[in-house]
Amino acid sequence: MFTYLSVAALNCVALSGCIVPDTTPDKQWRIVEEGAYAADVSTDGKLSLVSGINNGIHVWRFGEDQPLYQWSHQGDGNNLVANVHISADNSYAVTSDREAFATWSLTTGEPVGFWRIDESSIRDVAIANGGRGVVVGRSNGQVMFFEPGSGRRLEFLGHQERINSVDVTPNGKYALTGGNDYVAYLWSTESGQVIHSFTHPSRVTLVALDDQGRYAFTADSQQKSQIWNVQTGEPISQLQYIARQKIFTDAVFSADGKYLLTGAPSRRMYLWNVQTGEQVGEWKVAPRENMSPPSAVVYGVGFIDEKNLISVSSSGLAELWSMPES
Repeated sequence: MFTYLSVAALNCVALSGCIVPDTTPDKQWRIVEEGAYAADVSTDGKLSLVSGINNGIHVWRFGEDQPLYQWSHQGDGNNLVANVHISADNSYAVTSDREAFATWSLTTGEPVGFWRIDESSIRDVAIANGGRGVVVGRSNGQVMFFEPGSGRRLEFLGHQERINSVDVTPNGKYALTGGNDYVAYLWSTESGQVIHSFTHPSRVTLVALDDQGRYAFTADSQQKSQIWNVQTGEPISQLQYIARQKIFTDAVFSADGKYLLTGAPSRRMYLWNVQTGEQVGEWKVAPRENMSPPSAVVYGVGFIDEKNLISVSSSGLAELWSMPES
């Protein structure tokens, strides 16, 4: 049930954990009961794909009071889907647990295909426009690019250790992958050739590509979180923060290329200036109910338009926020 919560209800959630959130959303609604394992927000902020702890996978269209689709990854039983991704054109989605991945049409809501991985557990997935290609990062350090239509499969063997994060360009021609070997690679899904390599002083925990082909973002488990020129491979800016460690769970670039929006496991969503790396906004989402201490992981973030942002967290809540005034 898609239910708007009042500010009073939000305060009750906060007070139950003895901590009042730093920020209050413009709107807040529950999209899964009992919390979420994973979530993704579409590039335009209009769709949310959420893997619920107890009720499978739901697709929501922004502003509607019922889910658009409800899916079950492997039939009846416990839902263990920990990775989800929406293609940049909102046409397809991919979901995965540790041992299998599935693709879905967001036009019809129907499943397209289901594939099991025997070699090593799945760590992250991403899907290109039209569902033409899927990137699958695995715990053995290998990355597979798979074309469902033709069955073509390419194995990228550049990494030496476990993969933590993957992304793919909308046209499916390039993948960005990062792992425990302290490096992120931008590589061709046609040839497997490395286009750029981005080195870090510690394991790379998150990678993200700008869908318009301008930027790449790579972040490690310590202090280096870098925005790169994806065409030249040269650094543009490093995110500026004092903390000795800052982990990110999602990242997306604004359509105008001015901002990077990130989610974190600390209930926080941050807005950054792409050219300077300076933080220009921060929000704190509501915690998961009955958690002590209060906590939530921000799984998905997105730009609704030039004035509004959306977050989806492990609390099972989607929250709408206003952009800071410039």
